[in-house]
Amino acid sequence: MFDEAESQVIATTTGSGGEGKVLQKERPVNSIEQLWEWRQTIADLYCNIRTSEDPAIAWQTWCDTRSQLFRGHPQSPIEAQDRQGYQGPAVFPYDPSLRLTVRLEETREERITVATGADGELTMRAFARTGGLQDVLGGELTLYWIEGYGGGVFLPFTDSTSGNETYGGGRYLLDTIKGADLGTLRPDGSAILDFNFAYFPSCSYSSRYVCPLAPSGNRLRGAVRGGERWG
Repeated sequence: MFDEAESQVIATTTGSGGEGKVLQKERPVNSIEQLWEWRQTIADLYCNIRTSEDPAIAWQTWCDTRSQLFRGHPQSPIEAQDRQGYQGPAVFPYDPSLRLTVRLEETREERITVATGADGELTMRAFARTGGLQDVLGGELTLYWIEGYGGGVFLPFTDSTSGNETYGGGRYLLDTIKGADLGTLRPDGSAILDFNFAYFPSCSYSSRYVCPLAPSGNRLRGAVRGGERWG
């Protein structure tokens, strides 16, 4: 990850036996390489989250890493002219009560196709429905599998904060194609969903992006005051 104030070339001293030597790593100049680097950083971040023994510390790392990426990386969804003084995505304080264990239950076969601009169409197939959120958040959520090459799990949602405290189109909790994988599926078919890691889609920041948003059935009646919020 890179900060806007850093040089295009990063100098790093070597360890034992290499004092005084400098290794130089140039920032990728090709946009595809830049995107590759962004994806690697996100994948590494979520790997660290999955292996952390302290969810609150993992969450702070998530906040800090995303702030640094959004402030200075070439692939940031923040427009270049708006990055001056930008502090990073605003978030609610960490709330341990929003780290929930849910059952993954069978759901009816459903496919949703959405237009995604220059990328064409995207098809999502429902494969599971949560069990265990109703009493806490006022509803249950459908998990989708994004079809196509590779595929991936996708969990978008809206709640009563959407449109006032958070982005009206909803937030993402899982998007494994992009590396946002909390990876907490258990052998008994249950999963941990930590809503402190909910985040805005890129289209909330810039019209350059067209994002799939939460289907109407993925609305929670309660307020999820965890994860990303309006500043």
